Amino acid sequence: MDPILVYDTTLRDGTQGENVNFSAEEKIKIARWLDDLGIHYIEGGWPGSNPRDVQFFDLARDVEFKHARLASFGATRKPGIRPEEDPNIKALLDSGTPVVAIFGKSWNLHVEKIMNNTLSENMRMIQDSVAYLKSAGREVVYDAEHFFDGYKADPDYAVKTLAAALEGGADFIVLCDTNGGTLPFEIETIFKDVLKKIDDIYGQSPAKPTARLGIHTHNDCGMALANTITAVRCGAAMVQGTINGYGERCGNADLTAVIPVLSTKMNLACVPLENIEKLKTVSRVVSETANIVPLNTRPFVGKSAFAHKGGIHVNAIMKIPEAYEHMDPELVGNNRRVLVSDMSGKSNIEYKARELGVELGSNGFDSRQIVSKIKDLEQNGYQFDVAEGSFKILTQKLTKQFKPLFDLESFRVTIEKDRDQPCTAHATVKVSVDGKNEITAAEGFGPVSALDNALRKALDRFYPDLDTMRLVDFKVRVIDGRVGTAAKVRVLIESRDQERLWSTIGVSEDIIEASWQALADSFQYKLAQEAELRDIS
Repeated sequence: MDPILVYDTTLRDGTQGENVNFSAEEKIKIARWLDDLGIHYIEGGWPGSNPRDVQFFDLARDVEFKHARLASFGATRKPGIRPEEDPNIKALLDSGTPVVAIFGKSWNLHVEKIMNNTLSENMRMIQDSVAYLKSAGREVVYDAEHFFDGYKADPDYAVKTLAAALEGGADFIVLCDTNGGTLPFEIETIFKDVLKKIDDIYGQSPAKPTARLGIHTHNDCGMALANTITAVRCGAAMVQGTINGYGERCGNADLTAVIPVLSTKMNLACVPLENIEKLKTVSRVVSETANIVPLNTRPFVGKSAFAHKGGIHVNAIMKIPEAYEHMDPELVGNNRRVLVSDMSGKSNIEYKARELGVELGSNGFDSRQIVSKIKDLEQNGYQFDVAEGSFKILTQKLTKQFKPLFDLESFRVTIEKDRDQPCTAHATVKVSVDGKNEITAAEGFGPVSALDNALRKALDRFYPDLDTMRLVDFKVRVIDGRVGTAAKVRVLIESRDQERLWSTIGVSEDIIEASWQALADSFQYKLAQEAELRDIS
């Protein structure tokens, strides 16, 4: 059986999403990752619409893709002119891609009311454009824009537009749910009707076109994945989508879900099976390049996709993982996570302690004590399921295994405001390491920044490895705003070095003290990890 072909449009349709922008160089980087994943087609952009996409295709000429065929995207010719006279068609050919994707109108509303065109001229535009691109030696993917809406309005005309593309010699006819308003049962009915109508038009004629059908869905009803899978079951040979579902409005079909559903749930050949474990990495590369925080709850590749919080759930997966997991997370490059919170039981604590390398007593006393302590702390505002660094330090303290790498003697933070000048922050920190004191001062862009800089300076005398550590996220949450400025706040800090990413937490009525708690835990965690590595080596 032929594989289901995956057509990625992250670099074109994905960039139409809000806050999604890639430079030409970033597009090249993403295209290399997509190629390494085994994607069959990569749509690089619309060369007739902006200079950035022209630059991308110029850069791509020097890239040797191992698996993917690069496609440029554009529209059919304009009304009343020949394809060779249309500058957008010329730009498509000038891009040098082996594949060209063009879209045309399937919905009579768009043809007559939006374009002020005639139905017959629209069909000629489709056929002429496809035929001209085929005559230039290109593989042609024809995207039937708004097809499902057009079919509902006038099924006969919508199918005639497909026939025009077929007569022009299109290699693929892609039915597009451009507005994202079609439901799976409608996809099934219309897809089957289209196949039958095409058979009725051509019968068993030797000249019957051999183009295969594809599907392109948007997620405005939350149905993009379901609609894509439904189309495949009805005979679609090509699926279009974007990494992470990026795209206009509510986005496109998310290929990080489409690919594993096809491969692991439906046992259909798709991208090479051994490459599916790269999905999480590719998802993160695209989100980081777009500077968009990854969605934790994204199926298959999200941080929370295989996370377990309820004690009963954790007890079960420790025995038989499939009791609460629909698949092995490692198949898509993800991993099982056990969260610790006030909903936790002994199983959560024991699993998490083992994962973090903390030894617990064999009689279960330690885990019961830790559960009780966590419930008390979370009642007061802590949240350990998002602060694994602080959780490790807490368990070490409760089991008498914590060895502080430094102790705070005191700190002082001052904020100065001078007339119309921005505020400046100054911090002084006194710490002791093995009985030796160090006092340093530093400035920062705010009180936490100043504390961070001062603590680094103080510890640098003892631990020069700290220059690899960076704070990458800082969040403040008011726990109970009803008491106004006297409310407790929760501070979450995310830090990373060259190898690891970890989170720590602090809670207090004083935002500076809460920040210090999270900051100190972050440094303690980093230094402890370095000490463990030195002991191993």
